[in-house]
Amino acid sequence: MITPRDEIAQRAMALPPEDRQFLADMLEQSLPYGEFRTPEIAEAWSKELDRRIAAYDRGETNAVDFEAALANMRQALETHRSSKKTP
Repeated sequence: MITPRDEIAQRAMALPPEDRQFLADMLEQSLPYGEFRTPEIAEAWSKELDRRIAAYDRGETNAVDFEAALANMRQALETHRSSKKTP
């Protein structure tokens, strides 16, 4: 039996890519920020952020423009998805 959630997901996946992106953005914006499943995860992320900021402040890492980083992530995702397709 298909659930309403499954039906929504199926209908969303049938949308053109630009509409799926719009929907994904809208859903992402509706989620609460700063909330994690457990306090341990929140603490781990806090420590990781502090570590990365300190490394940047010491000059050990470089900043990447947001648009460039997003393009790199999208390309990596596309490459990953392409490698998973069966002939």
